[in-house]
Amino acid sequence: MNQGSDISRDAFMLKGVLSKEGYDWWWHSFTAHNKKTGEEKAFFIEFFLINPALGGDKPLFGLVDGKEGHSPSYLMVNVGTWGEKALQLHRFFGWSKVKVAKGVPFQIEADDCFLNEEETRGRVEVDEKENKKHPEWFSDSGTLIWDLKIHKLIPYNVGYGASKLLRDAAAFQMYWHAEGMKTEFEGTLKLDGEEYVVERKNSYGYADKNWGKDFTSPWLWLASSHLISKKTGKELTSSAFDIGGGRPKIGTIALDRKLLGMFNYEGKEYEFNFSKFWTHTKTKFSFRETNEEAIWHVEQENLLSKMVSDIVCLKKGMILIRYESPDGKMLHKHLNNGGNGKGTIKLYQKKVGKLILIDEITALNVGCEYGEYEEEKK
Repeated sequence: MNQGSDISRDAFMLKGVLSKEGYDWWWHSFTAHNKKTGEEKAFFIEFFLINPALGGDKPLFGLVDGKEGHSPSYLMVNVGTWGEKALQLHRFFGWSKVKVAKGVPFQIEADDCFLNEEETRGRVEVDEKENKKHPEWFSDSGTLIWDLKIHKLIPYNVGYGASKLLRDAAAFQMYWHAEGMKTEFEGTLKLDGEEYVVERKNSYGYADKNWGKDFTSPWLWLASSHLISKKTGKELTSSAFDIGGGRPKIGTIALDRKLLGMFNYEGKEYEFNFSKFWTHTKTKFSFRETNEEAIWHVEQENLLSKMVSDIVCLKKGMILIRYESPDGKMLHKHLNNGGNGKGTIKLYQKKVGKLILIDEITALNVGCEYGEYEEEKK
């Protein structure tokens, strides 16, 4: 088992108060290649569960007759692609149609959609005419069919902040665990009839989960396992980085802008975790948009090391991802989400007060996300 692996954190979490005031999702993203042309294309597959105790035979939506705020309850299978013709497709199930293994390891099944630690398969088909009648779906139209094996190789365990004690206490509004910040996928997909092949060696995959009562704002995520050392010119085949967070909440109290971050550099971990107070972790981050690009800058440091990340993603290949919160509101109306980010990461070691460059790394196929609630934008 990999250091930091903890599949108990991947388990179904919607128990107790979260059963009627909570969400839980499993996210997967990866790169595939067109079977005919060889063209590279990035995809994502997500199983999103919300408020199971309120559910029945049919999905309940937060948006009813154009008004937000109704308590939603459903399994949403959210799939899509970035790049040319970027889209997201949503399929919904009422809770009586969903089978969830509530122990470890987890498993979710609804009709022909299936997910566990080692595989996923399914079909999401959204008819264009029918979709126009249902704004509550927040979906594009199209069809994606998939059948994939999942191999999670490098985890990022955030530690005490998502421990069983704090999970049971529902202390934080949003929890995070990345069992596969480097994940290899293999299998096939069919997007609107076009076939794609996923191979382990160049899938550059990622798998994590989030759960809780509410989302964070701002919301930032950056991750990749397609990394090339500028020092040697070679690909770092046993490395990955992952950054996530924004403004964590303990109960109703929002902490200052903070991120969790990890760079596993060929087996050596460089972690930047504000919950480990003894490391004196500090974070600065910014996000800006032009007409063509989304741009992230993140600086993280602790007593022993520092990481500076600069990532850019073309907006024409991104989506605005859509989530209803457990109270039925959609406060994130501009949550930029992409899978084709590129950039540079500088990793430093601190010695006697000086920064020594460990490596400068080119990051490709970067998963990237940023959004703020409208009322919190400065």
